[in-house]
Amino acid sequence: MNLPNALTMLRIFLVPVLVVLLLTRTEHGLLLGAAVFGLGVLTDYLDGYFARKRNQVTRLGILLDPIADKLLTAAAFISLVEMDAVPAWMVVIIVGREFAVTGLRNVAAGRGILIPASGLGKGKMVSQVVAIFLLLFAIRWPAFRIVGLVALWVVVVMALASGLDYFRRFWKTVSRSPARPEEPGLPGAAA
Repeated sequence: MNLPNALTMLRIFLVPVLVVLLLTRTEHGLLLGAAVFGLGVLTDYLDGYFARKRNQVTRLGILLDPIADKLLTAAAFISLVEMDAVPAWMVVIIVGREFAVTGLRNVAAGRGILIPASGLGKGKMVSQVVAIFLLLFAIRWPAFRIVGLVALWVVVVMALASGLDYFRRFWKTVSRSPARPEEPGLPGAAA
């Protein structure tokens, strides 16, 4: 366990705290929830920074970091649905994209192929953070509502575009690499 991995684990442990605070539906809970979300975003930045600066990139960190990111943003979006702050269908698209891309990356990893985050995927993450903050603030300050919904539309478009990009890169990469023999049910696999 190193500092970057500890920060990633902290982000995972912040998820239930975030949900509880947001769903208390009080002004203090909302503001504390926004602060916890902000702390989670900060740990995301810091774990990557320290992993690179200290040369502490680990397999555990590579696996846990995207899961922690997805848990944090999905928890915030689902809480916003529960608070009637966003349409559920938009969140289903966003969270569905996360599951689909994670599945593709896991299949590729099982074949020994790494599909790194793309610029679109990173842009999607930034747009998610901005949208979540705006939508949380809109609950307390309605002036943020329109800009928050516009930001949410940007997230949906970015989620779809980056999801299609991952599918394209997955098929392009996986179709060029032979299946490993230990993968049951794949062409070339031992029966």
